[in-house]
Amino acid sequence: MLQPAKNSVDIGIMVSDIDRARAFYEGLLGLTFVGTMPLPFGMMYRFLFGESQVKLVMPKNTPPPAGPTGLDKQLGFRYLTFFVKNLTELCAELKGQGVEFTIPERELAPGRRIAMVKDPDGNIVEFVQAS
Repeated sequence: MLQPAKNSVDIGIMVSDIDRARAFYEGLLGLTFVGTMPLPFGMMYRFLFGESQVKLVMPKNTPPPAGPTGLDKQLGFRYLTFFVKNLTELCAELKGQGVEFTIPERELAPGRRIAMVKDPDGNIVEFVQAS
């Protein structure tokens, strides 16, 4: 059984263009850049959201092709979730920046609102606000 060493789970995301990915995760979403780390296959750029890390990895060589985009298009990890306090304001800002929504802001269940967007590589990013 897992014994957590911290109160979060980190995620690594292979990206095709680190500048575009940073503009989205750091610039638009406001994640805090904490540093880089060289890897045998590329460079990792680490960002904090609460206690979790989002690790963007830019491959050394030509990035691999993207898989199918969409929640139900293939097996495996399908989306990343951020719990936020300002969903409506965030959605307005993202729309204003031309970010593509796969699910516009809506109530999923009583007291729980969600929205889903695509990052620059088509990965699905979910935002949840619960009261």
